[in-house]
Amino acid sequence: MRQLDDVLHLVRRVFGDGLVGAYPHGSAVLGGLRPSSDLDVLVVVRRRTTEDERRALVDGLMRLSGARAVGGAARPVELIVVARDDVRPWRYPPRCEFLYGEWLRDDFQRGVVPEPAPMPDLAPLITMALGGGTALLGPPPDEVLAPVPYEDLRRAIVAGVPDLMAELEPDTRNVLLTLARVWTTLATGTIKSKDAAAGWALGLLPPEHRPALALARAAYRGERPDDWRGIMPRARALAAHMAGEIGHLSTGDDSEPPGPMPSR
Repeated sequence: MRQLDDVLHLVRRVFGDGLVGAYPHGSAVLGGLRPSSDLDVLVVVRRRTTEDERRALVDGLMRLSGARAVGGAARPVELIVVARDDVRPWRYPPRCEFLYGEWLRDDFQRGVVPEPAPMPDLAPLITMALGGGTALLGPPPDEVLAPVPYEDLRRAIVAGVPDLMAELEPDTRNVLLTLARVWTTLATGTIKSKDAAAGWALGLLPPEHRPALALARAAYRGERPDDWRGIMPRARALAAHMAGEIGHLSTGDDSEPPGPMPSR
């Protein structure tokens, strides 16, 4: 994929010998990219980043990512950078050196440069990268990344639920599918693709909540328009129901996963 090659070239140019490796996560390792999937890349470097390096990444990625890419509309890129010694050995919460996502583009256009910060969401991302077992650059992920204890994975995904609920109106499809994935992971101990998680949840939802999740899954697959006009009340009710199920599961014993972890 030309876009991925361009992203990796940018990473090599910015970090040079300081680069350890780059690893796919998300849809790329959980069943394949869908029409609306982001290009998810986790980059590991030998040391913490400088502001100049982070600025260079922002400038380069704004040219390569999303509907406003210089060469024409492209997949949105989500690129995360971590310093190797901040994630191996594992500690919680892990530190993220850099995060690029299209939802932050307006900030970037105003000159904002991402600052390093704790990022609990690295727990599921690293788990997915390890489960995928694929290196885009550098050695295999299990030589670079430490496994995430299940209890840290669990508290990381639960901690993100309030932020998801706050984003329901502007990002309905992704919020509903991510809630379904969190619910699935807590119930089964397995990280599934978004559409597979939705399929699992559809089998357990009351009938009145199924249409909204079915729409989210179909829109993610490119089978239906991502249009929530007239169905937002159902989407809000579905989100509240899944958040309730997540809350119920999160109060139990979190020391061991209920099933195998992780799964592709």
